[in-house]
Amino acid sequence: MKKVERINILMRYINNRANFTISEIMEEFNISRSTAIRDIREIEAMGVPLVAEVGRDGGYFVMHNSVLPAVRFTDNEVKALFIAFMATRNEQLPYLKSRQSLTEKLLGLISENQQDDLVLLNQILLFEGTNPNNPDLIELSDLPHPLLEKLIQILLLDRYLCITIKEDMIIKSYQIFLLHLYNEKGLWVIEGFDLEKEKKLIFPVDHLEEVKAYSMKKRLSRKKIFEKLSKQEEMINLVLEFGPKAIAQFKKYHPLKVTISYTNPYQTTAILRTFIDVNKTEELEEIINWLLFLGRDVKVREIPKEVLEGVQGRLRLY
Repeated sequence: MKKVERINILMRYINNRANFTISEIMEEFNISRSTAIRDIREIEAMGVPLVAEVGRDGGYFVMHNSVLPAVRFTDNEVKALFIAFMATRNEQLPYLKSRQSLTEKLLGLISENQQDDLVLLNQILLFEGTNPNNPDLIELSDLPHPLLEKLIQILLLDRYLCITIKEDMIIKSYQIFLLHLYNEKGLWVIEGFDLEKEKKLIFPVDHLEEVKAYSMKKRLSRKKIFEKLSKQEEMINLVLEFGPKAIAQFKKYHPLKVTISYTNPYQTTAILRTFIDVNKTEELEEIINWLLFLGRDVKVREIPKEVLEGVQGRLRLY
């Protein structure tokens, strides 16, 4: 058992007893007398009010009206939590306002020396989008779309949604089954199955005007939805495998409706499967430009003839 884990269990052990002895600690945790004494002293150093009883049957007890905390953070754990807060400070995350109260509680739990360490980390570490001239530990900025939290609350109850989207100054309503809600290139995106047109659609959350549960009694079952999606995937005509350099390029720019799936835990390889409508000139041109932008770290497994000819034509020009 690691020391940190043992100390936490020992604190709970102590708190559940009227009194205890060093011998009991040694037997319970299978540790030496010197280790038991060191553990007790470390718990006392954390501010736990232990009182020693002198005598043959003496031992320790927790001072009356004092309660031990359930968990204590190590220095490294405190830093890990704080750096996670710093890294998300300027990202569009749901429930971001809760981060402020969490940070305040964390600062209230730790010692002055630990607080000084966090202040120094805040001054030294810079993440994308952070402001080095603002030393406020609980600064919040770049809040997400106001409907993002509402969207999450509704989809936790029901993934059948009625959403209203504003596109090119035109308001449109869709009845969808939500497949995924993901963050891509700093934007939150809804991937859903259009229950009317029975096809997959992608919408930026920033275009969201309203969202509510889709309350129709007769609606396509989940099983039918995934069956239809499976049939549509049979129409896939572009399959690419990405290496790390191509993934980096993909993150810089890609058509919004195109997504990749990582094929290893380290996210250094990925695969893309999608359908390209070669009859749509604008879409065809966009894909050709994008494939050239990805660079050489791409393996082509399947590609429409029109796209391949377009890429080859551009390369001959270069």
